[in-house]
Amino acid sequence: MYLIRGIGNIETFNKKFPNQSMSGTIGNFDGLHLGHQAILNQVKDKAKESSSASLVFFTEPHASEYFAAKDLNSRPPPRICPWREKVKQLKNFGIEFAFFLQFNKSLKTMTPHSFLDEVLAQLNLKHLIIGDDFRFGAQRAGDFQLLKNWGKNNGTDVIANKTVSRDGLRVSSTRIRAALLQSNFGLAKELLGRPYTFSGKVVYGQQLGRTIGVPTANLWIPKQRLPIAGVYAVKCLLAGELFNGIANMGIRPTVDGSKPVLEVHIFNFNDSIYGQRLTIEFKNKLRDEKKFDNIDLLKEQILQDISQAKKILE
Repeated sequence: MYLIRGIGNIETFNKKFPNQSMSGTIGNFDGLHLGHQAILNQVKDKAKESSSASLVFFTEPHASEYFAAKDLNSRPPPRICPWREKVKQLKNFGIEFAFFLQFNKSLKTMTPHSFLDEVLAQLNLKHLIIGDDFRFGAQRAGDFQLLKNWGKNNGTDVIANKTVSRDGLRVSSTRIRAALLQSNFGLAKELLGRPYTFSGKVVYGQQLGRTIGVPTANLWIPKQRLPIAGVYAVKCLLAGELFNGIANMGIRPTVDGSKPVLEVHIFNFNDSIYGQRLTIEFKNKLRDEKKFDNIDLLKEQILQDISQAKKILE
């Protein structure tokens, strides 16, 4: 998959892929859930029909994250997956081109007509599949009808995407975030079309776990908030091999932690895996994170967590 990094690289893209026709869509695609997959299948079908290539536009950060960062009283919604994972998922889904638009002041204040002229009109778009409730441009003034009218004059067929529902409700990233925050991993799996996982590189931590006989792998986490918090029974995928374990996502208040950390203890495992990528599937929440009066009480609780997790995972 070829990644177009920003509006400033459209000219470079057109020189590298002259006259490349495309069928595309626009969205955040956080989680790449069943609704997203239906849209992407529409894109790929239209691309095949018109002998064009598939294209996905997405913004980074999400608009809600951008606005929350400007408001001290606002908290952004959690991310289902970081952008690196999103790009990987799009590639695995067979998308040929992705257009990364940085959501900044310039994009925030761009009028709908400027977006059409400076972005969409610069690409050879045969089809654009979008929700009929889609809004874009400054003050969210652009809508589906504006896109539809623009498309008629620019040779782009603007098509409303198909809504995907489960249990009478629309499949959405918001619904999945709510399920994950409630530790309803069964519902999240149903809406995602796969189990919820987080994949990260193992990095160096305080190595406190080794001193109490419970070694942990610390995973790199993005600056965006994840929809998990507390202690969980987990499955761990490492180099193609599956292990059982427990994971703690939190600030570790007992040792005066302040920044969120994802720590994983893999059962019956003591190898050095720094720098390797570990994928965690969250199965059951055991408890919320809490502060203990001392390390011995923390260790006692961790041993209870391990015992409980083993029963669940067996």
